[in-house]
Amino acid sequence: MSNGRILQLDNVHAFYGKSHVLHGVSLQVNPGEIVSLLGRNGAGRSTMVKTIMGQVDAKGSVKFGDVELVGRKAYEIAHMGLGYVPENRDIFPKLTVHQNLLLGQKSGANGKGKSARWGFDDMYKMFPRLKERQHTEAGVLSGGEQQMLTLCRTLMGDPDLIMIDEPTEGLAPKIVELVAEYLKELQRRGIAVLLVEQKLAIALEISERCYVMGHGRIVFEGTPAELRGNAYIRKEWLEV
Repeated sequence: MSNGRILQLDNVHAFYGKSHVLHGVSLQVNPGEIVSLLGRNGAGRSTMVKTIMGQVDAKGSVKFGDVELVGRKAYEIAHMGLGYVPENRDIFPKLTVHQNLLLGQKSGANGKGKSARWGFDDMYKMFPRLKERQHTEAGVLSGGEQQMLTLCRTLMGDPDLIMIDEPTEGLAPKIVELVAEYLKELQRRGIAVLLVEQKLAIALEISERCYVMGHGRIVFEGTPAELRGNAYIRKEWLEV
């Protein structure tokens, strides 16, 4: 693994057609680490995650371990052990909860020849509500239940790194707490997390390091304690 890092971005520029969205972004995530990516809407956070997943035209270097991702197809990247939970959740509404989870499985535990860390029993133990509704069509689930399902479906692919875009958006406070505990459980099982989040409290609570984006650039990198102590960065780039 390159320099011991599971994910490394160097001088990444990303484009939607002629629109230049990311401007020289550099970032890293270490194995088993939770890193938060913070910033206001429109700062470029979701674009960065989509760029990593091969969904946006990019220049520069994006390495997952020792493998360069720029120029690869999204499905190729997903099969390397990189999980992505999009903001819009992307469940299959006419399939049941169990069928949605089944679609998340990858043969041979990512093709790595190792035992998968996650199975149906794990998902249902962690989120009993999903077990209760395993034969229910996913489209009738609440927003919180759909978020749980999307997270679990991604985990069924046994990723080494999971990128989660705004997992607490629109959720009740109790469900937000559950999601935070869920993310810490991922870390306990050795999975690295790149968390795109607007809620500063949850990000600072569970992260080892934070990045702040503004206008398509990284404007801050440091620990949660350093971000708490930097009133200028919080006022200029985070507070509404």
